[in-house]
Amino acid sequence: MQIIADLHLHSKYSRAVSQRMDLAEIARWAGKKGILLMATGDWTHPLWFREITQNLIEVAPGIFSLKKKPFDSDAEVYFLLSVEISSIYSQGDKQRRVHNLIFSPSIKTCEKIVKALEEKGANLLADGRPILGISSKNLLEMVLSIDEKAFFIPCHVWTPWFSLYGSKSGFDSIEECFGEMSKHIYAVETGLSSDPIMNWQIDDLKNRSIVSFSDAHSGPKIGREATVFVPNTISNFKFQILNFSYGDITDAIKQKPGGKLKIGYTIEFFPEEGKYHWSGHRNCNLRYSPAEVKKNGIICPVCKKPLTIGVENRVIQLSEKIYDHSDLKFLENKSGLVFVYDKEQRRKPFVSIVQLIETLTEVNNGSPTRALADYERLTSEFAPEFDILLKQPLEQIESHAGQKLRQAIEIIRKRRVFVDPGYDGVFGKVKIFGGNNQPGEEKLPEEKQPTLF
Repeated sequence: MQIIADLHLHSKYSRAVSQRMDLAEIARWAGKKGILLMATGDWTHPLWFREITQNLIEVAPGIFSLKKKPFDSDAEVYFLLSVEISSIYSQGDKQRRVHNLIFSPSIKTCEKIVKALEEKGANLLADGRPILGISSKNLLEMVLSIDEKAFFIPCHVWTPWFSLYGSKSGFDSIEECFGEMSKHIYAVETGLSSDPIMNWQIDDLKNRSIVSFSDAHSGPKIGREATVFVPNTISNFKFQILNFSYGDITDAIKQKPGGKLKIGYTIEFFPEEGKYHWSGHRNCNLRYSPAEVKKNGIICPVCKKPLTIGVENRVIQLSEKIYDHSDLKFLENKSGLVFVYDKEQRRKPFVSIVQLIETLTEVNNGSPTRALADYERLTSEFAPEFDILLKQPLEQIESHAGQKLRQAIEIIRKRRVFVDPGYDGVFGKVKIFGGNNQPGEEKLPEEKQPTLF
């Protein structure tokens, strides 16, 4: 038994978010994807908080479900109270912009935090992801003083503009950001432009969990990254779906010995697909790899302004050690799915995916209409998305969807896709077919990737 969780997303009350993103829409897409536990997102927004309290019912401590399921979904989907907060403030003669995720154990705790933020003058109606002039450290202190069970995770920690390690406005370490409160930071979120390998290289993160969530702004983007929780001991393998609580989830992220759950693995974007993986200037149509940044410098030759330094460069800058293939293990399960481990298998492994709609778009020669029709049919009649991507026998996929999708899924599971890296707000482009990436080729999967290796 496993719990696939996506604990970072946004509602229709956040900027640049689909107006369809209400609780029923979130639950409907989670069901299609095969996700059991979702974030509510945005609970500091008064109108969204009202929808949460009107439409959700607590079914286990800190875990909620819809009072009324979406009419077209039979899937069980549960919610955890989660919100992203943007802190913009000055520290060390530099403006800092850091986004943090706050989990709340109860509706009552949410109300207390909201009241404290309003007393500090926060305009919580302006955005579902509120912008505060409160430092990350002071925000963490305030939240834990209200409820020590609240949980704090720095978001998408490598994004240049709004993150803990961001090249434009971040810090070089957790301690620099949080000071003596660093001991309360148990995990960081990878973000789309980095994967666990890149985070394993950072001394700061040696003993902290690496989690991944989607930061979705629309239904189809839910689950593009996720964290999978599994029973911590054999004796827990038979516990019922509802026999877990908010505390079990946070204890697992804290790596608490003897907890009911632990992180089994994370589900990742190929990081090159993220829109800040490499460095460059979108408006100048200029993109640099880390080698090109080292050779050419950080000033754009077109506009003569500093480049937006991408995640890969920033990871290299802060790494204690740059990993290569000798530092990793690639282990394939019976479904042909490759899990990536560190050499000592001390860290939690991960798998990498291309979302099913994107895969079907390439299978259908670029037609989004045909891809969506196939997606709806397959997730309704065959299996949820994650089952198709990660578990279903290839023969069954071919039987339900044809040989070309079978080949695409096999390529993805074996990590043989090619991605043209993203930069400065431009998403990378995934290519599944073409080149020397077909299953059975002798070339190692990662050698097709323009990555750190």
